[in-house]
Amino acid sequence: MKELTHFRKQQLPLIEKEMEEFIKKHTTNQRLKESMLYSIQAGGKRLRPVLVLATVVSFNKALEIGCYQIASALEMIHTYSLIHDDLPAMDDDDLRRGKPTNHKVYGEAHAILAGDGLLTAAFQQVALSRIDSNEKILLMQLLSKASGTEGMVSGQAGDLQGEEKKLSLEELASVHEQKTGALIEFALLAGGILANQPSEVITLLGNYAYHLGLAFQIRDDLLDVTSSQAELGKNVGRDEALNKSTYPGILGVEGAKEALAKQLTLGNKVLEEIVENTTDFQPHLLNDILAQLRLS
Repeated sequence: MKELTHFRKQQLPLIEKEMEEFIKKHTTNQRLKESMLYSIQAGGKRLRPVLVLATVVSFNKALEIGCYQIASALEMIHTYSLIHDDLPAMDDDDLRRGKPTNHKVYGEAHAILAGDGLLTAAFQQVALSRIDSNEKILLMQLLSKASGTEGMVSGQAGDLQGEEKKLSLEELASVHEQKTGALIEFALLAGGILANQPSEVITLLGNYAYHLGLAFQIRDDLLDVTSSQAELGKNVGRDEALNKSTYPGILGVEGAKEALAKQLTLGNKVLEEIVENTTDFQPHLLNDILAQLRLS
């Protein structure tokens, strides 16, 4: 996983710079700007923007400014979702990425506005991005689908409704396919589109994203049970406190670990299919991303 570690170290400052400069340039209210930057600068794994960039370079394509703009827009949407997810009306959490949540610092009203600001700024950034016009329209369509009422927002609604009842394994997978998986899928599709890949390869990238998204959520559920606040940078045991259906809750811890391993294996098989269907695909970075999700 040294290649991925080096890639992240190289690319993360460029992603951060793109987000921060866009927010500073296009936000006129000073306190709103501070609130938006507070959550953006809190750090995090930056899985989604890294996936965009890693997919592009996996097809031996150069990373141009448009790639960073799309990656930045995606991470702004993810950060907005975390701000709103932490609100008292949602998960009512007071710790995120090792820091007090946005509403604990700036109040509920400004936290809501900071989330609104990041969401709309993301689409403004796509609209202003320096990429082909046809690609821009397609990515705008895919991002709105992934983040909206066919994707993440719908998944968040299902997650909230799941606190009122016990979900089946199929229902739980459907919720997380939207809430977590939709933005991960966009990252892979966007990377493929920016790398000018044909439709059959884009479809395979979507398949890989499906397994990656489920693996990510299963691992997240497991860590909420088995990890500590210091390790995660957020409160643990929240799923149980909120009476949420989870993979460990349905399958048990060992069963959830087996389900995680299965999704990682299936993801690797899809990468092998992409290798068979292209002449210039190097799967090392995307393999490493899967490997990082393995639990010891």
